[in-house]
Amino acid sequence: MNGNILLLPILLPAGLALVAVLLSSKTRIVREVILVLGTGYLLYTVFTLLGAKELTLTVPWAGPGLEFDLRLYNFSSFILLWVNVFVFLITMYSSIKMAGHPKIREYYCYLMITLALTNGAVLANNLVILVFFWEGLLLTLYGLISLGVKDAHRTAIKALIISGFCDFCMIFGVALLWYVSGTLKMSEISVSPTGLAAVSFVLMMIGAIGKGGAMPFHTWIPDAALDAPTTVMALLPGSLEKLLGVYLLTRIALDFFKLQANSPLAIVLMIIGSVTIVLAVLMALIQKDFKKLLSFHAISQFGYMVLGIGTMIPIGIAGAIFHMLNNAVYKCGLFLSAGSVEHRTGTTEMKKLGGLSRDMPITAIGYAVCALAISGIWPLNGFVSKEMIFHGSVETGYKIFAIAAWIGSIFTFASFLKAGHAIFLGPRTKEIPRVKESESPVFIPIIVLAVLTIVFGLFNKLPLSFIQEVVGEHAHGEHLNFSSHALALFNPVALISVFCLLIALGLHFYGWNKGGKKAYLASEPVHKLPGLHRLYDWSETRLFDLYEHGVNLLRALARVLFYGVDRTIDFVYEKLVVFVGEQCTAVLRSAHNGHYANYLAWCVGGLGLIVWVISLLVK
Repeated sequence: MNGNILLLPILLPAGLALVAVLLSSKTRIVREVILVLGTGYLLYTVFTLLGAKELTLTVPWAGPGLEFDLRLYNFSSFILLWVNVFVFLITMYSSIKMAGHPKIREYYCYLMITLALTNGAVLANNLVILVFFWEGLLLTLYGLISLGVKDAHRTAIKALIISGFCDFCMIFGVALLWYVSGTLKMSEISVSPTGLAAVSFVLMMIGAIGKGGAMPFHTWIPDAALDAPTTVMALLPGSLEKLLGVYLLTRIALDFFKLQANSPLAIVLMIIGSVTIVLAVLMALIQKDFKKLLSFHAISQFGYMVLGIGTMIPIGIAGAIFHMLNNAVYKCGLFLSAGSVEHRTGTTEMKKLGGLSRDMPITAIGYAVCALAISGIWPLNGFVSKEMIFHGSVETGYKIFAIAAWIGSIFTFASFLKAGHAIFLGPRTKEIPRVKESESPVFIPIIVLAVLTIVFGLFNKLPLSFIQEVVGEHAHGEHLNFSSHALALFNPVALISVFCLLIALGLHFYGWNKGGKKAYLASEPVHKLPGLHRLYDWSETRLFDLYEHGVNLLRALARVLFYGVDRTIDFVYEKLVVFVGEQCTAVLRSAHNGHYANYLAWCVGGLGLIVWVISLLVK
C-alpha cells in the first residue's frame, strides 16, 4: 500500500472544511449530506488501514531533520480509527442538533479542521510536525467553544490560555528532547529519563495531561459544559482530547523515555491520576446540571488513564489504553444523551426534569447503558478496563492508588444513579411539558455507542489484541493475557469493586430519602459533611482555580502599574512639570516688566558675571 494514502486523513477533512464555508445556508441539506458522506468515506478508508503493515511518508520540508514525516503503525491506526468514528457520529448528530444555529458554517468548518489536525497529530512521526498539528487544535478549540452561548468567548479564552500554557510546556519539552536525543524522528527516540531528559519528560507530560484535562489544568471544562454546544463537549473533552492525551502520554512513557515501574516519575503520574480521580468525582457528585456533572466525570475518568499508565505494569498500561477507548465511547454517548434531552426540553437542570423515560425511551436506554458502563458494571466495557487498572495499581505495591480508584468508582456510580433517577425516572415536573423522542440522526449515534459498550465488554479480546501489541515490547517477553481479567468476577480485586458499587447504591437511596425523595438532592448528605462542606464552598468560589488566581494576580499587577507607574508619570508630566514651568514663567514675567532701566541693569549685571567667571578661569 502506498504511503501517500496517509495524506487523505489530513487533506480530505480540510477540503470538507472548505465546502462547509463555501456552501450557503440555502444548501444546508446538500452541505450536511456531503459532510456525512465525506466523514463516512474517510472512516471506511481508515478502517481498511487497520491492521496493515507499517506505512510511512517522508517528504523533504525545511532541511535535514525537519522532514514532513508521517507514520502509521498498530497504535496510531487504532487511535486514528476511533477519532474518525467519533467525528462521523458527531457530524450525523449535528445535522439535527445544530440545525438553525446562526454560525453553522463556522461550526462545521472548525469541526472538519479539528479532524484534520487530530489525524495529523496521530500520524506525525516528527516532533516538529506533531507540535504543528497539536498547537493548531488550540485555535479550533477556541472557535468551537465560542460558538456557544452569548458569553462563551470568555470560556473560550480561558480554555485557550490554560491549554496554551500546557502546550508551551510541551514545546519546551520537545526542544529539550531534541537536544538530548539528537533527532526529531519520533520512532528513533529512546532515552533514559535522567537530568535534562527528566525535565523534558515532565514538560511533555504536562502537555499530554493538559490536553486530556487532568488536574490542575481542568477548570475550563466545567465552564465549557454550560457555555459550549453539547456536540463540542461530546467531541473534545469527551473523546478526541482524551484519545490524543493518552496517545501522547503512552508514547512518552513507553517509547521516548522508557519509564520504569515505581520510579519517581511513575509515582508522580500515579499521584496526579489518583488526585484527579477523587477530587473530580467528588465535584461531579454534587452537580445539579447534567452537562456539568458529565464534565467533571470527563476529568475524573482521565485520572484513571493517567493512573494506569503511571503503574508501568503491562496490565495497567493496557487498561489505561482500553479505558481511553471505552471512556471516549460511553462519555460521548452520555454527552449526546444530554444533548438529546436538551434538544427536546431546552434544559439540562435536573431539578426541572423527570419522568422522561416515558417520552424519550431510546435516549433513556442509551443513557442507562452508557451510565452503567462508566460506573464499571459487569459485563460492560468500563468494568473490563477499570479492573485492569485496579490490578495494575495493586501490583505496584502502593495500595493507596488502588483505594483512590475504588473511591472514584463509588461516587461515579452514585452520580449516575442520581442523574438517571432525576432525569428519566420519578414524576414529571411542571416546568417541562410532554415531549417526544429526538429524531433518528440524534438517537442513532447514542444507540451505536451504547451497543459498543456492550460489544467491547463481552468481546473485549478484539480491542485488547491491538492494545497487547502496543504494550508487548514493554513487557520484556512476559506473556500477556489481559483477557483473563476481563470478565473475572471471582477474584479479590473484582469483589472489592462490586462491594464499592453496592456502597454507591446504598448511598444514593439514603440521600434520596433524606432529600425528600427528590433525586437531584441525593448527594446532599455527602455535600453537607463537615470537612467536605467547607472544601465544596471553597471550590464553588473558585479558590482552587489557578486561572482565576492568575487573572486576579494580573488585575492586581495592573492596578500597581496603573497607580504606581502610570499615575506617577502622569503626575510628573501633567502636574509637576506644569507647576515648575508656571513658577519659572512667573519669575521671568516679573523680571521683564518693560522698564528700560531694569533691562540695562540686567545687561550690566550679566556682563559683570561673565567677566568674573572668565577671571576665575584665567587664574
